[in-house]
Amino acid sequence: MHIEWSTFFIQLIAFLILYVLLSKFAFGPLFGMMEKRRQLVKDQIQTAEASRKQAEQLLEEQKQALQQTRKEAYDIIEQAKHTGSKQADDIIHAASAEATRLKEEALKDIENEKNKAVAALRSQVGAMSVLIASKIIEKQIDEKSQEELVEHYLKEVGGNV
Repeated sequence: MHIEWSTFFIQLIAFLILYVLLSKFAFGPLFGMMEKRRQLVKDQIQTAEASRKQAEQLLEEQKQALQQTRKEAYDIIEQAKHTGSKQADDIIHAASAEATRLKEEALKDIENEKNKAVAALRSQVGAMSVLIASKIIEKQIDEKSQEELVEHYLKEVGGNV
């Protein structure tokens, strides 16, 4: 194989000229676009990482807010239970006081009716006693007849009551 040095140098000069032209007009813009693309990808990765961190932070805040809300709901439920229990106790106490008051009024009414009945009975017994006394005075009877008469009037008094 034989090498033509003149062709070799021409090809070498053509190659160098082509390389210089490509470097100036093709490789520079190509490498510039590649650098821009690399920077864009790097920025997107950083943005994604920042978004991920922000999302994690928001998730943690939401978890804390949810936990706080649950605690507040539990506190409200406990307070409602306590209030309900207190109201139930108040209602029971009020009902007990009302029952006691009604019982006392009923006892007073019973006592009043008893007193009225006793007063009426006394007036009837008084009238019967006067009647018996007048009958005894009229009859002038012996002791056995007097007992029978008293028994008879007491039965009448017992029947009227």
